[in-house]
Amino acid sequence: MTTLQTLFASRWLVLHKIGHWEFVKRPNSNAAVGILAITDEDEILLVEQFRIPLQSRVIEIPAGLVGDEPEFAGESLEETARRELLEETGYEAASMVALLKSPTSAGMTSEMTHFYRAGKLRSIHAGGGVGSEDITVHKVPLTQLRAWLEIQQQRNCLIDFKIHAVLAIAKVRF
Repeated sequence: MTTLQTLFASRWLVLHKIGHWEFVKRPNSNAAVGILAITDEDEILLVEQFRIPLQSRVIEIPAGLVGDEPEFAGESLEETARRELLEETGYEAASMVALLKSPTSAGMTSEMTHFYRAGKLRSIHAGGGVGSEDITVHKVPLTQLRAWLEIQQQRNCLIDFKIHAVLAIAKVRF
């Protein structure tokens, strides 16, 4: 078995090497959650935020890291999904159903993303994230999603593929 070498470590990332392959891990988390949240009015909740690595605004499903902050160490995947949904969108879910576990980017990181479908949503506050996060919440009717995403691309936003993936996993037509 080839040994794990640490090539570099910072507050947010660790660069490892096994054999000839280099990859990154997060020092405090090896999992993320992504949430498909559709209101009773058939509106999908999406978030928009500036992503530094891409130097662009990105339209995404609500998502977050599992256990990355000391106060959330030991938090379950479902608890993380509920917390992230509330923090980012301001919506609370009465139900949270696991859909799929998948590698986030198999050639670059060992991180796994756990997808959930949130049900029976209730608006608690405006959302927008916590701390230094600057998140814009969008409620988009599913019947208008394709056209809406095209408009976002025209305004130079990037569209995260996980939107389409989670809709396909949940077999939601739009």
